Order: sequence, then C-alpha cells, then structure tokens
Amino acid sequence: MNPTPAATSTRRPSLLRRIIEHVFPRMPDFFALLTEQCQQAAHTAGLLIEFMESGNPETGKLIRRDEHEADRIKVRNLHTLNEAFSTPIDREDLYRAIIDLDEVVNYCKTTVSEMDVLALAPDKHCLEMALHIKLGVDALALGYARLSHDPAGAAGDADAARKAERRVEKAYRRAIAELFQGDDYIHMFKRREIYRHLSNAADRMANCANTLHDIVVKMC
Repeated sequence: MNPTPAATSTRRPSLLRRIIEHVFPRMPDFFALLTEQCQQAAHTAGLLIEFMESGNPETGKLIRRDEHEADRIKVRNLHTLNEAFSTPIDREDLYRAIIDLDEVVNYCKTTVSEMDVLALAPDKHCLEMALHIKLGVDALALGYARLSHDPAGAAGDADAARKAERRVEKAYRRAIAELFQGDDYIHMFKRREIYRHLSNAADRMANCANTLHDIVVKMC
C-alpha cells in the first residue's frame, strides 16, 4: 500500500525546505561545543590536583587518557568550524579558544609525563599551581557556558580566570626562588621543567580568558 501524501510529508521535508537547508545549512551550536571542551579541560585539571596530592601513577594514566579525549573533542570542533557556513561569533575567536583549551590539557599531560620520566614527586608548589589552574579553568567553563544567554556576565568569569593565572605566576616565582638554593643543579633544572609546564598551562588559560573577553565585547 502506497503511503498517503500526508505521511510522506511527515517523513520528508518539502523540496523548498531541503533546498534552503542545503544552501544555508543550520548553524552548529558552538556555544555548546566550547562548553563541552571547557568541561573536559576542567576534568583534567581536577585530576591534576589529585595527582599533585597523591603522586599516584594511576591518576597520571587517567590524565594521559583525558588528553586523548581532549584531542578528539578539539579535532571535532575544528572540523565543525571548518565546515560551518556561518558562526555566531568570530571564526578566529572560536579557533583561538579551541586551540588554547586543548593546550591547557596538553600541558597537564606533559607535566605528569615528565615527572614520571624524571622520577620527580609532587611538591607543595606543584599542588598550589594545580589548584589555581583548576579554579581558572572552572571560571572559563562558567564563562563560555554563559555566552548563549548572558554574554555580559561572562566578562566576570574571564577576569576570574586571568586572576587565577596571575596567582599561578606568583606561585611559580616563589617556587623558583626556593628551588635555586644549594648546589644540586641537576635537581634544580629537572624541577624547573615541571614548574614551567604548569606555568605554560596557566598562560594558555589566560589566552582563553582573553579570547572570552574579546567575544563578550563583540557580542554586547
């Protein structure tokens, strides 16, 4: 039995609608995509705190696994951006946010991987910097989630993430000042590499905050 015209129209959109959707594809929800990527970075930052508290190698493995998932999300978001006919915010801002969020996760992974290779245990300075990184990434997650409904409110979240980055830099300088005392130079240089990776993670976090603020200015 052939389907009635009504049933056919229910299953398939009209020819005109299909033509319009082909010429003007539906805009992807980049706000949701960025929010998911922020949440992934926040999860990794939470694991980084756990690692700095315990030094548990199993937590280090979870961070490395997280980095692979973050790469998957980054690639998907970049592909979506490349294929999008239009975007709700500047393409360059979207690109910067996607790349810098991924770099935060990369530096978390690099930190724990090199601590393993260099046989270094966490110390109080590593933990302090990890705590501030987590606070900053949490602020970014809140800010990017606000963009779709409260862009002006996201400016405060960008400021909070930048403040967290400044606290990481202060902790980094204190750590270096304490480290470069005595004459165990091999240990000094090994430990400095770890501190520097954490500082780099905070730098990328600040870049994300600056991008968020740029987006807010353009939307408001």
